Parts: sequence; C-alpha cells; structure tokens
Amino acid sequence: MIAVTFALPAESSDFLKLLQNPIRGRVGEAEFTCGSVAGNRVCVLHTGVGAKVARPRVEQLLAHQPAEMLISCGFAGALGDELQPGDLLLADNFSASHLLAVAREALGHRARLGALASAEVVVDSALERAALAKRTGAIAVDMETEVIAHSCHTGNVPMLSLRGITDTPKAPLPAPPDVLFDVARQKTNFAALASHTARHPTSLWKLGVFARRVAFVRRAMTAALITLLENHSAAVRV
Repeated sequence: MIAVTFALPAESSDFLKLLQNPIRGRVGEAEFTCGSVAGNRVCVLHTGVGAKVARPRVEQLLAHQPAEMLISCGFAGALGDELQPGDLLLADNFSASHLLAVAREALGHRARLGALASAEVVVDSALERAALAKRTGAIAVDMETEVIAHSCHTGNVPMLSLRGITDTPKAPLPAPPDVLFDVARQKTNFAALASHTARHPTSLWKLGVFARRVAFVRRAMTAALITLLENHSAAVRV
C-alpha cells in the first residue's frame, strides 16, 4: 500500500475523484480512504493542519495500514522569489534519496528541487518569509511535513514530499491567515471571513483570484502525483 497524505480536502479533492472502488476507514483520530489508482493500492489520509493534529493521525494510519512508502502532498507558501504560484516542489530535505531520484526523473522540469521548512503557524508576511528562509535555508514552508517525516522515520517508511505553491511574498494570502483558517478549530471561521470582506470589499476579488490559483495548483499537483504512481506501477511490473 502507498499512503498519500494531504492536510485538507481542498488539497485532495481532485485526486480522490480518481480512486477506484474507494472504501473509507477509521482508526483512532485517523480517517482515511483506500482504493486503487494507476495500478496501485492507495490510502489517502487528511492529516489536518499543523503538527499537533497531524502526528497522531499519521502514526495511527501507518500502524493500522502498513505502507511501502508515503507521499506527503499539499499546498505550501514560497519564502522568496525562487518559486512562483503554481510551481511544484520536491523537498530534498525530507524525501528519501531513492524516491527523490525516481521522482525527479519522472517529473522532469515539472517540479523544482529544494528545501522545505515546517512552521508552527501560518507564515504570510514578506518579512516573516524572509526571516524563515534565512534561518532555515528553505525556499518554501508548510505546517506538517516535518512531523510526517518524523513519523515515517520512526515507522521505517520511506517518504517523498511533493508540494504545490499557492502563495508567495509578491502574491500573498488574500486575507489574514486567522481569517482564512482557524488552526485551533481546524476549519474556516466563516463569520470572521464575512466580517473581513464587509470591511474590505476588495478582498472578495482577491479571494476569487486565490481560489482560481488554488484550483490550478491542485490540478498540477494531482497530475504530478498520478505520474509518480504510474511510474511506480510500471517499475513494479518490470
């Protein structure tokens, strides 16, 4: 089985539509969907946003569903100008070397190679992004990959990290992070979002642009993931 993780359904929706004979399961806090795609048995897990919720879910999935590998997917923010919205990143600091080599060959120019940082909070302002880049040497940031990688290491499961870039210093999030998503509650506070848009009418346009950008990134990430799975299936047959 290949485990595939996303933080939220907004990241996984295109991929889940491709699963054949999907079956839902649950163990502890981990709710997952297993099925087949591109000749592989796959289990998709939504980790939630942040290390606190992601750790137990990943550990419980791997304990219940032994995996030959895990592909950590999802959205990330660029820390500098190296990456643009829509770019794909293979994180070389979290990915197993043999999986990374295969992924680079399979995806070619469709994905960039670089370091990914994991933060405890959403990083949005240009100053915050620059400071994190200087401190870590990373070119992008998310909130789950580090803890997922730790769980995989503990469980002796090789991991590949694939991230799609949705925001950058020059193309930031369309509203304050705590308005877009309440990490403590693990959902969007729509009352806060409505209040924000009422006070800042132009944010509606920004939200629309961001939604289209997210949809584009999701499609690109899904296509890359399918390529990786097809490549894995072909290698197994050989």
